Amino acid sequence: MPVQLEMTLRLLLAAVLGGIIGFQRETWGKPAGLRTLALIGVGSGLFGITSTLGFPGGNPSMIAAGVVTGVGFLGAGAILHRHGGVEGLTTAATIWVAAGVGLAAGAGLYILAPAVTAMAVIILFLPQKKAK
Repeated sequence: MPVQLEMTLRLLLAAVLGGIIGFQRETWGKPAGLRTLALIGVGSGLFGITSTLGFPGGNPSMIAAGVVTGVGFLGAGAILHRHGGVEGLTTAATIWVAAGVGLAAGAGLYILAPAVTAMAVIILFLPQKKAK
């Protein structure tokens, strides 16, 4: 299979898996939904692929670290202080996981990326503690 075709399929996988997580969030009325998490997944996957193929001799771990840092800023924007409490921590964590799934899909980890997606969705369906 030509390299760019395989990379495109990896990015499609990253988008679909991010979208699955996002669909769960969207159906629960959360701010980061299908489109957002699909874009985070595909973007992270693209950065991961580019770091390994686009820059021969480069350091892929530096790009992955940059993705983690950048996504941290997105997650921080999702966290709000309201009424003496904090909201958005799960959304921030979900953004972070979607980026990790995208990097994994971009790296060709075809079992790990869907497995983590399944874990994330199952965790998101667990009951949450009611705010006081």
